[in-house]
Amino acid sequence: QVQLVESGGGLVQSGGSLRLSCAASGYTLDVDYAAIGWFRQAPGKEREEISCISMNDGRTFYVDSAKGRFTISRDSAKNTVYLEMNSLKPEDTGVYYCAADPFTDVAAMFTKTSHAYWGQGTQVTVSS
Repeated sequence: QVQLVESGGGLVQSGGSLRLSCAASGYTLDVDYAAIGWFRQAPGKEREEISCISMNDGRTFYVDSAKGRFTISRDSAKNTVYLEMNSLKPEDTGVYYCAADPFTDVAAMFTKTSHAYWGQGTQVTVSS
């Protein structure tokens, strides 16, 4: 059984930083050329993409709003993907989710309308 577990969320002041983790169990992330993505759902809004990474070769993709402030990385030995978030703003508040898609190129992950595996999410709240 595949499980993705996010952690690292919390309450932070505007301008602060957080590092989120997405740990996988029941599935080795760097097998099957998986792409792992981070998503965010703000209150009252639809879930949106942030960034994704290829577990095979580490290639990354960022949406425009995440470029320069967020960094996605992977640790295959720990079967974990991270999202480092800096210069946080109140509009970054939301529930952050990770998702995994086997046999998916990082360039294609955010073109998909559904994803194979999801975590339960971790809350990030940025106060002004």
